Formats: sequence, structure tokens, C-alpha cells
Amino acid sequence: MNLLQKTYKDKTVLITGNTGFKGSWLSIWLDSLGANIVGISSGIVSNPSNYEVSKMSSFSVEHFVDIRDSEAVRQIIEDCQPDFVFHLAAQALVRPTYQNPLETLSVNALGSANVLDALRTIKKNVVAIMITSDKAYDNVEWSWGYRETDALGGKDPYSASKGMAELAIRSYVESFFNTPQSNIRVGITRAGNVIGGGDWAKDRIIPDSVIAWSKGDTVDLRNPYATRPWQHVLEPLSGYLLLGSSLYGSESNHGQAYNFGPSSNHNYSVGDLITEMSKYWDQARWKDISRLEHHVHEAGLLKLNCDKAFFDLEWRPALDFNETVKMTIDWYKKYYEDIGSSMYDFSVQQIHEYVKLALQRQIIWATND
Repeated sequence: MNLLQKTYKDKTVLITGNTGFKGSWLSIWLDSLGANIVGISSGIVSNPSNYEVSKMSSFSVEHFVDIRDSEAVRQIIEDCQPDFVFHLAAQALVRPTYQNPLETLSVNALGSANVLDALRTIKKNVVAIMITSDKAYDNVEWSWGYRETDALGGKDPYSASKGMAELAIRSYVESFFNTPQSNIRVGITRAGNVIGGGDWAKDRIIPDSVIAWSKGDTVDLRNPYATRPWQHVLEPLSGYLLLGSSLYGSESNHGQAYNFGPSSNHNYSVGDLITEMSKYWDQARWKDISRLEHHVHEAGLLKLNCDKAFFDLEWRPALDFNETVKMTIDWYKKYYEDIGSSMYDFSVQQIHEYVKLALQRQIIWATND
């Protein structure tokens, strides 16, 4: 039994945003570890969605409420008495924030505050992992990775909302959970450029591509030369779970923020990503439209320095770029080959494959007693 199995088996885990891309994968992983899953979500975020195609309602207790509804959030937390809270509920896409910036600011900042405020009245010990984003950093597009001590902020409403969420989280940690007697331990995580099966969000390169290719169409590339540190969804999730386990056993990392991302040499352009994807998808076609129309601001370069997670938690990524892309496309190919069947078993199979690779590469959380 590895560290994650020992930590989460038979525990009650509340996941906000569990119907979303990362939240659904986290739910499946925790269910496979034997945890009891409770979810808070405002609804099904896309059609199709990983929540539905993986039949998650069969193993999670779902509450469809707005994360900004403080009384509803408080009542759910009071009723379920979680051992762990993973807060992922958010307006998670950059481009829609330009159409509705106020909603983005309120969901991402106020929603985070609501979760922590509800925990103020809980008497039992709870570990809360607050997931923000690499976009929380004030990105000046320098070539080295951002550290946890670098300035927060941003040029767009989405980045600002994540910076605001971080300020709210910090204020609650310092004001209410900062004594040795506190029963609430909080960890903060930042990650980005996450890919993997089950993401159907609009205006994201992987969903846009597989949806177009599944119909025999061509995908439009808005910014093919932008570079990103692409990582499979299971990579940051392993970091979130490891941080939760660390806080469950010790208060040494309480209130700390951690970056989770790929190795510093793992930066590839959108064009590189599409080319690699095409190796696993017949008749993949794309078109560069970057010069054809005005596009809202999107960062050209953003990467993270993950040394702190390595030294404090002994966390590191398990997959290389080729494995990341292949695992992602394998999931979608399985889905489109048999639409209507549950993807739960295939997702669990990929989790097991990932854990096996992590074990082979001697990553500490994957090792058994």
C-alpha cells in the first residue's frame, strides 16, 4: 500500500468543482483509493463531460450549488464533516473572462473565501487544499520559472481573480488558522497547462482538436508559436494528493504554496503539441489563423519553478512530453470509438499506468511499504 492509499482510504473528501476536468479526475482517483466522495458544483460544465461519461454520480454524493452561496456551502460542509477538502470550483478559462469579468472575479475570489469561512466553525481536523493557478503570477514572460515567492497579479481578469483568491486564502490562514491549536490545515497549489482525456472546455487546444478531428474537420490554431509547459492532469493531481497527505500527518507545510509542473526543459509550442498529437490520430489537420483576426491577450510564455515541491514534498513529475500526449490521445480515441460506454474503468487504468511509471521511476509517493 502506497502513501496515497494509506492517507485517503475510508476518508470523506469534499471536492468543489468535481464536475470539471481536474475535479472529475481527482474524484475518480480518490474513489479508486477507497475514499468517500462528496461534490459541490454549479452544474455540468460541458457536453460531453467527464463527470457524465465516467458515470461519477454512481460513486459521489453531489450538491449542485453556486460556490458563492456561503450558507449552502457552510451547510454542506457541516453535514458531511469532511476529512479533506480540495477546492477546485472556479471559472477556469481565460477567454470567457473578457465577456463576464465580474463573474470571474466573484467566483474565483469569493468562492475561495466561502470555503475557508465555512471551515472556521468545523470542530474536527480538516485538511484543505486550495487550488488556484499558475496564472496567479504577474507574468512578465521571462524565460525562467516563477517561484512561490514571486509577485502575484496579472494583465487580464482571470489572472487578477486568481491573485485575489490567493490574497483571500492568505488572510484566512493568517487570521483564523495560524495557531498550533488550529484544527484546519491549509495548502495552496498552483499549476497550469494541464491536458488529458475528458476535457471538453471551449477554446482549449486539446478539446478543440479532438472535437474537430472526430468529425473530420480542421482545427484552427490561434497562437501556434506560444510555448507552454504541458503536463498531464495526473501530474498536478499527484502533487495535490501528496500535499494533502503531508498536511494530514504534519503541520510543517501549513499555509504554504506549491507549484506543480513539468521539468524546466518540458516547454513545447502549440505547434509542437499538435504535431505530436497527430502521430496518434489519423487524418489530423490544422490551420494557422494567428494573423487573420484580433485575439484577446494570451501569454506567450509561462512556466513554473517546482524546486520547493521537490525539496519539501519529494514530488516530481513522472511523464515525459511524448507519454503525456499519448496518454491524452489514447483516452479520447477510446471515447470516440465507443461513445456511450463508461470511461471510468479506462480512466482508472490510466491512473494505474501512471502510478506504475512513477514507481518505476522511484517517485516517493508511489512506493509501497
